[in-house]
Amino acid sequence: MTDPIAFLDLPKQQARLKDAIERRVKTVFEHCRFVMGPEVEELERRLAEFGGAKYAIGVSSGTDALLMVLMGEEVGPGDAVFLPAFTYTATAEVVLLLGATPVFVDVEPDTFQISMSSLADRLAAIRAAGELEPRAVIGVDLFGQPAPWDELKTFAAQEELTLIADCAQSFGASYHGRRLGHEARATTLSFFPSKPLGGYGDGGAILTDDAELAALYRSLRTHGEGKTRYEVERIGINGRLDTIQAAVLIAKLEAFEDELKRRDIIAREYDAAMPAGIQAPVRVADSESAWAIYTVLLPDAAARDSLQAHLKEAGVPTAIYYPKPLHHQPAYSEHHDGVSLPVSESLGARVLALPIHPELTGDEVSRITDALKSWAGENA
Repeated sequence: MTDPIAFLDLPKQQARLKDAIERRVKTVFEHCRFVMGPEVEELERRLAEFGGAKYAIGVSSGTDALLMVLMGEEVGPGDAVFLPAFTYTATAEVVLLLGATPVFVDVEPDTFQISMSSLADRLAAIRAAGELEPRAVIGVDLFGQPAPWDELKTFAAQEELTLIADCAQSFGASYHGRRLGHEARATTLSFFPSKPLGGYGDGGAILTDDAELAALYRSLRTHGEGKTRYEVERIGINGRLDTIQAAVLIAKLEAFEDELKRRDIIAREYDAAMPAGIQAPVRVADSESAWAIYTVLLPDAAARDSLQAHLKEAGVPTAIYYPKPLHHQPAYSEHHDGVSLPVSESLGARVLALPIHPELTGDEVSRITDALKSWAGENA
């Protein structure tokens, strides 16, 4: 049997970028400013420029980025924060950590992005119940594609809700010809190693066009400090980005454009070869995906499980993002009002992610598409 294909080939990427990364990290070892060294500020400038935002604030993780944005809005007990049920737990857990209540919203059955009709229904229900104060909506750019930002911006303005962007999976994507990074009051990023722009550990950032918010986030990431280190203006957290991570990310950012192009080529090759019975990802209109995850959709759980087993036998790894929506997770069950979110509930049994990363070779892509076709032929 031929060697298995890597779902994410970080060793091969590291070998390709080794010299550039080692030069950057060596500089950190020479100046020994491991916390808030000059590389952090350099990375922030580059991230802001790449994302089209005025300011970038490097932080310890994408989760902490979301936490600090909500802290900056003084979200707390009695507040309702609306977010999609079909996403990673970090988006919701920060809401509960601040004592607020996550209100789960269904998603679209084709793009998997937040459903505006479901959002309107959920907001109306919360207001009718009268127990929570609607405060914010978090749009999640899922799997590399943008959320419906035009509709979200209009909705948030009409309903007087703070709009926040969770762009953890989609930094590098474009919407209406512009990079994601300025659709909301604040945009949060993650540099977890599996992300399109991933570090060598945890890391994140916040993008904003508001100078006062940028200053607030810089204070929050450093224990709420003021103009001097021992002046404490507010309650904050230890949420700084390590200098070594910033150095790694600078080196990787220099190769990021080419990696995004390679991901897009692979996605198009998958699209062109996708056999009947397997639905390729539906694109968000007028956008370009960062292709953090290439997720296909099967008719039902039995077909998904059959395809996954077939691909495994062919040496093709897969993953399921996400097997269970958040409102069905034990940690959130007591905080959910029991409303059914049928699309989110259905997707967990039908989605399957294929390998997509810049180290995939043409031969490996062909192996993957051949395995997809062979399964489809056997199950026609």
